[in-house]
Amino acid sequence: MPLGQLLIIQYCTLLVFSALYTPQPLLPVLAEHFGVGEARASLLITVTLLPLAVAPIAYGFLLQKMAARRLLLVSIWLLAASQVVVYFVDRFDVLLGLRLLQGMVIPAMLTGLMTYLGASAGPGRIAQVMAAYVASTVMGGFLGRALSGVIAANFGWRWSFLLLGLATVLAALLLSRLKSDPPVSFQRLRLSAVIEILRQPSFLRIYGVVFCAFGAFASLLNFLPFRLVELGTGMSESGIGLMYSGYLMGVVVSLVSLRLASRIGGTVNAMLVGTLILVTALLFFAASPVWVMFLGMFVLCSGMFMIHSLAPGVLNQQSGEHRGVVNGLYIAFYYAGGATGSFLPGFLYHGFGWYVYLGSLALVVGLAGSLLWGLRR
Repeated sequence: MPLGQLLIIQYCTLLVFSALYTPQPLLPVLAEHFGVGEARASLLITVTLLPLAVAPIAYGFLLQKMAARRLLLVSIWLLAASQVVVYFVDRFDVLLGLRLLQGMVIPAMLTGLMTYLGASAGPGRIAQVMAAYVASTVMGGFLGRALSGVIAANFGWRWSFLLLGLATVLAALLLSRLKSDPPVSFQRLRLSAVIEILRQPSFLRIYGVVFCAFGAFASLLNFLPFRLVELGTGMSESGIGLMYSGYLMGVVVSLVSLRLASRIGGTVNAMLVGTLILVTALLFFAASPVWVMFLGMFVLCSGMFMIHSLAPGVLNQQSGEHRGVVNGLYIAFYYAGGATGSFLPGFLYHGFGWYVYLGSLALVVGLAGSLLWGLRR
């Protein structure tokens, strides 16, 4: 793949993940502007994550074969338009509907981008190309949060969506320059294959681990802005956005996780270490000083990406002929955990306070650890 085309794909990937998490540091501002509570405001993340959980199943039944370029162009124009329209929204339910639309087109974009990369990469370069893709997803998750906070603090929250929408329009124009057109095949997840996989305890344990781990992780990232406001820190949207700087640990941890696993007895042991790091990170967020929470974000992301970078490898070592189904279910459980965690624990936070809320996350991560311990035995 020519360097120019690879850079276009990476830029689009970065924007997709930026769009996914743009509202997160703005949730307190959006809740106040539209007059809704914490739990309802958090739905702005939940409704976008939820389609990612059902996409591996639903898209297989909706689409059989499409050209990757066509799929990407339709999806990215819809994403760009929905971002720009947010600038003019005055009702929360309309904003929620636009976020749901974004959640429906994002899986199509990610499928097209990954397929385009895989089909266009030269011989022996697939690992390098995919590594760059993963780095773009992490960077997009960080920039979506950080830049939206900076823009909102200086120009207002509407401009965060408008400027990202205009950047996405540029991405759509760049995508139209792609020349090759590899096909995108959506494999149906046969119910018999799904049942066969879920009956295997080792697979079910890994799916439970990523559901719990990402659920707790996504929950804390979603409700942290409300906690910072509650503490009266006086932080602007810019400061809240930069609190997510620890997210960049995902790149570092993904690069060293396999090496660490080889030194401590395998990937399952390394994932167990990841759960211990996650639980330890929660102690940082039980403190009040902002700088302690800022450091805690680096610890939290180290634990999460330790698990997330290793779990697919454990699954694929045992997947056999059902590799596509195994990986599709992994994505479904991963984002289902994120959608659940970004919404339901908010009722505990609102009803019983921050410390009870943190305790519930510790229990969820502890469940992930117990599932891994059983797998280790």
